[in-house]
Amino acid sequence: MAAAGALDRHVALIGFMGAGKSTLGQEVAARLERPFLDVDARIEQREGPITELFERGVFREVEERVTLEALATPPGVVALGGGAVEAPAIREALRTRATTVLVEVDVDTAWQRVGNSDRPLARDEAHFRELYSRRQPLYEEVADGRARDADGVVLAAGGVTVSAMPADLLPGPGPAELVADERLLELHPPPIDSPVLTVPPGEEAKAIATAERLWRQLRLDRGGTLVAFGGGCTTDIAGFVAATYLRGVDWVAVPTTLVGQVDAAIGGKTAINLPEGKNLVGAFHWPVRTVIDPAVLETLPPEQRREGLAEVVKTGLLAGEPLWELPDEELVRRCAAFKTALCLRDPYDHGPRQALNLGHTFAHALEAAAGYETVTHGRAVALGLLAALRLSGRPTDAVEEVLAPEPVKVDRERAWQALERDKKSTGGELTLVLLGREGGFTTKVPATDVRSALDDLIAN
Repeated sequence: MAAAGALDRHVALIGFMGAGKSTLGQEVAARLERPFLDVDARIEQREGPITELFERGVFREVEERVTLEALATPPGVVALGGGAVEAPAIREALRTRATTVLVEVDVDTAWQRVGNSDRPLARDEAHFRELYSRRQPLYEEVADGRARDADGVVLAAGGVTVSAMPADLLPGPGPAELVADERLLELHPPPIDSPVLTVPPGEEAKAIATAERLWRQLRLDRGGTLVAFGGGCTTDIAGFVAATYLRGVDWVAVPTTLVGQVDAAIGGKTAINLPEGKNLVGAFHWPVRTVIDPAVLETLPPEQRREGLAEVVKTGLLAGEPLWELPDEELVRRCAAFKTALCLRDPYDHGPRQALNLGHTFAHALEAAAGYETVTHGRAVALGLLAALRLSGRPTDAVEEVLAPEPVKVDRERAWQALERDKKSTGGELTLVLLGREGGFTTKVPATDVRSALDDLIAN
């Protein structure tokens, strides 16, 4: 199976001198809570000034040794020197041990930043430009993704692409099958030419019966790829089926709704629902690639956009920024990068990633109490955010102004029973995600307080 981003691999930054690899590397390492190593800085620390090493004719030998040592350590963020990719051994180590991100810079900007400096290879402009051209094919050869800023590096590290739909959607030449929302295919052509298996729209797709039908219809071998094309429910069911079919096959997520693009299709959480609760059966199975094309959002009806906006508000509250005010493309990119970073830090939901469940304990309870029919996910999340903010003692203005949630009519007892089965609860104690000044955090909350907060979300 293909590597799913940088889950257990280094994030290696390559690119020409002046690209800003060191600065970006430090920021990305902080976001991912990984150690950062700048190869050039390590060389100078151990061996002395790089200029002197060049003069002695030993720099490339030292660079290769230090770079290979760095890539042999536990996963971190590593910034490589501009010429490191010229060594075949380093290129091979990058292929096997790293998700490699090319930090892009045009030659004019690079020269403006470092030209005529004390760098040995930045003293002659003609030679500088020739070197830039010569190295580009090597960068292209080893790069798994491209970036110009920290968000771009994080997205590339998670195997997430935010761009127009690429022609090379699949990770390799093997066979592929497509799982698509049957309603979506009326609006958009399939993104790949392959057999198409359809699922019903919405939460109806996330059922045991749907999973069984897909298992029986699939004809992929272990070298194949399942492509999910649709909203969050489609990527949930398709990802779950990919995780369990033949004990796991590769899959690619192509989310087409706002909720899918900013949240549901990122990070490898896959699941189906039971009558007793939402997402109670599932698996962590990272897509080898997540392809997000914000342009498809233009075809969404207003109610579908409102559905996804609840997840945008949640992300903005956690990030401490009004992300919901941004234009669509930037909004999607910022939200996707925020979630990708958290998921890379905590891929199996043992700690920091749980913050992404802000409001969702209440939301899932309301959805289950409604039989996944009369209360939509976005509406439930909006209400859940209200409850979580009230219990946190935080202002609810953003939720009320942007989402304007109204109480829903569901069975109170059924909602409470579903909430008690929440996946985060342990030992019979209810655990909620609340919002502090530094983001989300999990904490035990007395059942009487939780029950009261839930009751306030339910119409009389």
